[in-house]
Amino acid sequence: MAKFRIKKGDTVQVLTGKDKGSTGKVIAVYRENDRVLVEGVNRVTRHTKAGQTARGSQTGGLVVQEAPIHVSNVQVVDPSDKKPTRTKTRVETVERDGRQKAVRTRVGVRSGKDL
Repeated sequence: MAKFRIKKGDTVQVLTGKDKGSTGKVIAVYRENDRVLVEGVNRVTRHTKAGQTARGSQTGGLVVQEAPIHVSNVQVVDPSDKKPTRTKTRVETVERDGRQKAVRTRVGVRSGKDL
C-alpha cells in the first residue's frame, strides 16, 4: 500500500479535473483504492429507488453527493498562505518522565509551519 500524506480533516486543493482549483475538507480516506472523499468536490447525481428501510419508507429520486477522487489529484493547503504544498515530517526528541521520546509533526514544505 502506498504512503498517504493526506489525512481525514485536512484542507486540500484539487489540482486536476473538472473541479480544478476548488478546496474542501477531507471527509474520508480510502487507502485500498488510493482515493479521498472531499467535501463539495466531485459531486455526482445518483438515482435512488423508493423502498423500505429499517426506519420506514425511503423516498426515491435524484440525490447529489460527493464521489471519491484520486489522491494524486489533490494536495494539502498550507495554512499560512492558503496555497497547496507538499508535506514532510519533522522529528523532535522530547524528554518525558525521564525518557527520550521521538515526536513526529507534519510540516508544510512551502512555509515550514506545522499543519
